Amino acid sequence: MEIINPKGVETVRVSTEWCGRELTLEVNRVGFRSTASVLVSYGDTVVLGSVVVGKKPVVQDFFPLTIDYEEKFYAAGKISGSKFIKREGKPADEAVLVGRLIDRPIRPLFPKGYRQEVQVVTTVLSMDPSFRPDVIAMLAASSALMLTGVPFDGPIAGLRIGRLNGEFRAFLSPEEREQSIMDLVVACKDGKVVMVEAGMKEVPEAMIIEAMHWAVKNVQPVLDSQRELAEKVGVEMQEYELVLPDEEIQARVDTWCAGKLGEQVRGNVLERQKIVDQLKDEMNAEFAAQYGEGETEEEKIADYTERLQGEYDQAFDLAVHKEVRRGIVEDGVRPDGRKLDEVRPLSSQVGVLPRVHGSSLFTRGLTQAMNIVTLAPLSFAQVVDTMEVNDGKRRYMHHYNAPSWTVGEPGRIGSPGRREIGHGYLAERALVPVLPDEEEFPYAIRSVTEIMSQNGSTSMAATCSSCMALMDAGVPIKRPVSGVAMGLMMDVPKGQEIMAEDVDKAYVLTDLMDAEDFAGDMDFKVTGTTEGVTALQMDMKVHGLPVEVLEKAIEQSRAGRHFILEHMLGVISQPRPEISKYAPRIEKLMVEQDKIGAIIGKGGETINKITAETGATVDIEESGLVTISGETEAIEKALNWVKSLVEEPEVGKIYEGTVATIKDFGAFVAILPGIDGMLHVSQISDKRVENVSDVLSVGQKVKVKLVAIDDRGRLSLSMRGIEQ
Repeated sequence: MEIINPKGVETVRVSTEWCGRELTLEVNRVGFRSTASVLVSYGDTVVLGSVVVGKKPVVQDFFPLTIDYEEKFYAAGKISGSKFIKREGKPADEAVLVGRLIDRPIRPLFPKGYRQEVQVVTTVLSMDPSFRPDVIAMLAASSALMLTGVPFDGPIAGLRIGRLNGEFRAFLSPEEREQSIMDLVVACKDGKVVMVEAGMKEVPEAMIIEAMHWAVKNVQPVLDSQRELAEKVGVEMQEYELVLPDEEIQARVDTWCAGKLGEQVRGNVLERQKIVDQLKDEMNAEFAAQYGEGETEEEKIADYTERLQGEYDQAFDLAVHKEVRRGIVEDGVRPDGRKLDEVRPLSSQVGVLPRVHGSSLFTRGLTQAMNIVTLAPLSFAQVVDTMEVNDGKRRYMHHYNAPSWTVGEPGRIGSPGRREIGHGYLAERALVPVLPDEEEFPYAIRSVTEIMSQNGSTSMAATCSSCMALMDAGVPIKRPVSGVAMGLMMDVPKGQEIMAEDVDKAYVLTDLMDAEDFAGDMDFKVTGTTEGVTALQMDMKVHGLPVEVLEKAIEQSRAGRHFILEHMLGVISQPRPEISKYAPRIEKLMVEQDKIGAIIGKGGETINKITAETGATVDIEESGLVTISGETEAIEKALNWVKSLVEEPEVGKIYEGTVATIKDFGAFVAILPGIDGMLHVSQISDKRVENVSDVLSVGQKVKVKLVAIDDRGRLSLSMRGIEQ
């Protein structure tokens, strides 16, 4: 039965087969009052993409675009695991990260100067547990934007790719993602890549390039479907204005700046910024006198400041960006005087804080990151509560903080924003592949990066500093990890489509700094070991790049990573052999899974008793890993107690048992928790015993030897020849 549509129009549908499942895009079924809404169905996953566009341009100096990813626990048939909050509220970090994943390929596809407020909300209504819904949400956002009539240069589509048995696969199950050597998200637009994000298990660069080509080829059906949907709906383009400097003002500023930038402002970054700021002040003072209206100098300055300075400042910043690009493309020289493949000066330390478990200070140019590592029992791992079925725990947590004072500006100190969450997660993914297993190193690990100064590539500084702090803390990582941010300047006319043959016009920059990031076309972060890549993230400002250009950047990044890694190894060459004396001591024990219940006891009675009487903390994982933490004496007592609970009887071993019952023919003696053996009257003493009760009493402690276990599992004990 067709739904009654208040709009009075029919539901429009477009379907296609995509990676083994049917994909359907529907319009006019729900979301009647939004600017555009598209319901996307793929398998049992259903995501609603809704867009609302503001009526008038917003008076501010940035594009007011917000993109949110809404998790709904009901989509997976779940209720939140929190005891106190059952309603969805503040998004989890995982939802924030997906929102960023969708935002990053979409934002650059709007024209510079566009100021209409645009809000995109993707809501997961139903979730097929066999794959993650994030790229379906990305598709829903793009499809809805295509129907709004805004100047969005889409469509886009993404794939989350893994590699199993030597083949690339999309839409992997949670179990398959665990087995895959890569977890790569690629967003594409008409044969080009617009965004990349990945975590990998030391994958070679050539395989990453191959995966990008695979993604570009396999997203084409859904790009075509989005265009087909837009054509069926009949999109009416909206009128809009771009808030850009007047062409006459830009020409005036460019002329004034001619000869004042270039070599005059190259070199020391702080001195360069001072010179640039002074030039801007000189320009404004001169133009205020020329173009400000008023009879007195004060009136002209006041008028210029209120009416014109914002536009002139914007034009000046664009002139500086153009000069940065010109210097790189024509002179091969960067704003601080470096060569294109040169890393800024490096300086690092470890053990910089006396009482923490591990610490480091990593400095690259003006970018500086301090990292602090804290170790704790596994019970301190973070429980992840999202709508996805296999939530699990985060044993390793990387948190990134970058307050406004690190860029020399005042600002509010509050909870971490989307950028902080994203940068922390990237650095976390970079180190996860080299962390030791829980069985080898039974600790929860929290790594916190405190950015001390920012001038580009702070997430890579966080990666390097966290690696050194982990080594300083004595965490036995498999191999050290370093990271570098790569930049790009394309020497093609503005607005011209970049083709594969333009690879020779791509100027790749190693170790990107702020001025180059603002003026450039791409920010590409790569982390890895000597064996391969562990994580990467790519954002761009152009409308897509051929894979051939990205290949050039990835290849150049290897030398930069290795150069930085050599510096790190010169500071600390390997993990410390012992953890800090201030870190908790933990002993571990693997037990059979069917023995876990014996340790826990009915309603947790046994494990609580162990904790109360020894003072140690006992944690048990589903795998059978038991970890015990506390003071040395407490750990030893608890460990012996746990061993006694799970120990299997061993023939020939002497046990201290407790007489449980007395019979005419002997006694039953408990040698292990829940395990009794038969002590026959003939085995009580080397001498003849007439009455068992003459020698033994219930509750008496005796030493017995396990002499045999019959085929029915019955134990035979003896006291003969054993000194009591």
